[in-house]
This record gives sequence, structure tokens and C-alpha cells, in this order.
Amino acid sequence: MAGVKHAKTLDAIATVPRHAFMDAGLHPQAYEDSALPIGHQQTISKPSVVARMIELLHKSKQPLNKVLEIGTGCGYQAAVLSLLADEVYSIERIRPLHDLARDNLRPFRIKNLRLIYGDGILGLPQAAPFDSIILAAAGLGIPDALLDQLAIGGRLVAPVARNAKEQQLLLIERVSSHRYQRTALDDVFFVPLQSGVV
Repeated sequence: MAGVKHAKTLDAIATVPRHAFMDAGLHPQAYEDSALPIGHQQTISKPSVVARMIELLHKSKQPLNKVLEIGTGCGYQAAVLSLLADEVYSIERIRPLHDLARDNLRPFRIKNLRLIYGDGILGLPQAAPFDSIILAAAGLGIPDALLDQLAIGGRLVAPVARNAKEQQLLLIERVSSHRYQRTALDDVFFVPLQSGVV
């Protein structure tokens, strides 16, 4: 899958039924490697992009402990993360999508996943620090609150807008309390990161 080699990530992608997170009318396309609409001008990401971003969260031979996802959407990526991490916290700012994700995820009875309705740009300070943070929307930069909530030694993966038309995947590793290492990676296309709740 698009150069993804992390076996546990690939297993998790293969395990989660993607069609369970989209409208019945889109079920024939559920297993194509494409982003598809989930309503409210939002999309479910390509499986290859989900796999790539989650692979980047992993440090060699270390499991994911506590993960924060910004942008629950329909709940698909949160379900995949729940198979790989000890604890997953996922924030969605659009109330109908938060409710949709909860409904989609209910049949799976996932014990290590918490869904939060709120402003993802603020993160979740009460549960910080996080070993991993993943953003499913592209901002002009990484919100300071999220950098602050990343544990030392932790990794953050996010799409960042370079200009009005181009976005790039960014891997940020927190080296010390004030030092972050940034690595620019693949070109991507995500919905915009927005503040506030609706």
C-alpha cells in the first residue's frame, strides 16, 4: 500500500471495514484508494494516506501509547488507531460528524477510544501529554497548543498548507521541552483545519 511497510498498521487497515464508516451509496467504492465525501464538506481519507500517517507515528519497535487525533470525521481512522494504541482520544468540531462517528463506532465496542466534541486546535490539555498526535486537516502551521501537548520523544504527523494550492505532510518530533525536529514529507490534500465548534 503506497510504500507503507509497517506490518501492524497494514493489519489494522485490513481489519477495519471501511464501508461501515460511509453512506450505503458509497459502499461500492469503499475499498478504492480514494478520499470520499462524508458530509459537511468533509471526507474520509484515502486508506493509503491513513496508513502512511499512522506508520509515521510509530518509532521503531515501540507500540503507540496515548494518541490524540484531531478531526474524528466518520470515525474510520480512530477505529484503525484503536487497534494500534493503548489509548486514543479523538476530537471533532462538527457536532453532526461527532454524532455520526459515535454511531458508526458503537457496534465495534472499542474500549480504548474516547470521542470528544470540541475544538481540536486547542487539543485536550486535561489528557496531555500525548506520545502521538495526528491531524486529519491542514492548517497553515501546527497549533502551539498541540506542540505543547506532545510528550518529549513524541511524534506529531500533520498536513500543512504551503500555499493556497499545495499541502505537505509534516513529521514533528519533540526532542526536548523547547526543541522540535521537523521533517517535510509527501504532498497531500486535506480539508482545511478550522477553529471553533459548529
